[in-house]
Amino acid sequence: MASRSIIITGAGSGIGRATARRFLQAGWHVGLIGRRADALAETARGAAGGDAAALLLPYDVTDPAAVEAAFDRATAAWGRIDVLFNNAGMALPGRPIDEIPVADWLALSAVNISGMFLVARAAFGRMRRQAPQGGRIINNGSISAQVPRPGSAPYTMSKHAVTGLTKTLALDGRPFAIACGQIDIGNAATDMAARMADGVPQADGSIRAEPLMDVTLVADTVLHMADLPLSANIPFVTVMATTMPLFGRG
Repeated sequence: MASRSIIITGAGSGIGRATARRFLQAGWHVGLIGRRADALAETARGAAGGDAAALLLPYDVTDPAAVEAAFDRATAAWGRIDVLFNNAGMALPGRPIDEIPVADWLALSAVNISGMFLVARAAFGRMRRQAPQGGRIINNGSISAQVPRPGSAPYTMSKHAVTGLTKTLALDGRPFAIACGQIDIGNAATDMAARMADGVPQADGSIRAEPLMDVTLVADTVLHMADLPLSANIPFVTVMATTMPLFGRG
């Protein structure tokens, strides 16, 4: 297990941080991509043995040259890349579409769509050409791609794009032993989701608090997906707080 490697984007906080620490604790080599070097260092310090196995990659996923540089460094350090957790993303406050500034949409799509594409592209190319050939890409989608929240047009659009990426890579990766799956997460307890506990808009116009689940459960699920042999794949998995209103929306 110590020889296996994973790159995790958005590793400086939230789901990315929890997942990076889980893989470090499991003995993986972990490449931490994020814009803030100090946040990445804090992620590594929070895992037993993390400083030794972590490779800090302070790069912006929206910058094509930076993404390539990050993957070049990881490949040089480890010789190969076994898994990518394509996790980096952002959200916006809920608003009707005509109240959403265009600049906010462009910023979100740069991370949630272009960034996902650039990182998957870099991973796919290296997995295709390494020996032995192959690897696994795990995209962080969202239950919003199944059922949207009110006022979430930019975020929901972006997560539909992620689902399209997942399905396409699952097909295009077959000749190269590259598996691709997606995890859709509902209400993991992170800073981004903390507002759920205070009350968020529902489809019926009410404001209600929603339950949260421990973010480490997400990390455990990603590790399970990554541990599968390349002869098996989980194309889509949903992990959510049991009583959140996913099935009560609309």
